[in-house]
Amino acid sequence: MNRAQLEHVIRAASAIAQDEELVIIGSQAILGAHPDAPPEMCVSADVDLYPRHRPERAELIEGSIGEISPFHESFGYYAQGVGPETAVLPSGWEARLVPVRVGTATGWCLDPHDLFASKYAAGRPKDREYLRAAIRAGLLRRAELAVRLDSLPLAKERIAALRAALDADLSAAP
Repeated sequence: MNRAQLEHVIRAASAIAQDEELVIIGSQAILGAHPDAPPEMCVSADVDLYPRHRPERAELIEGSIGEISPFHESFGYYAQGVGPETAVLPSGWEARLVPVRVGTATGWCLDPHDLFASKYAAGRPKDREYLRAAIRAGLLRRAELAVRLDSLPLAKERIAALRAALDADLSAAP
């Protein structure tokens, strides 16, 4: 996915939900702060989002422009309707959202380090690959991410394990 495709999804999802603001919490949120993010960080065909003021309309978006919809079949990418509870996010994340304005619509993308903290919390193999790509591209700053990890709503033991994963990824980076 590229920035123009993200903007297309924002425009379409905003019209469907009748909400001019959307929150983008998945991997493609990186395109907010880094429109030219490395290709290995932009492989996903879906945009995880929800209407900021009408989150209950996420299902409507997914039903209209989601996976295997005519939109997806026509363009090769789609919206994945999620909810505010979908991602584990650091304290204060809403104040750091990055706006992507498309006409009257705004896609509020996670700040990169909030996104990275969320990816560490999810811990799936594809998330770790994404994070390693961010490290290789020089987009991930350890000190900033450590602060975000510490503010996740998780047990201290879990946060310690996430910090260890971060350190392992950084030490393995070329």
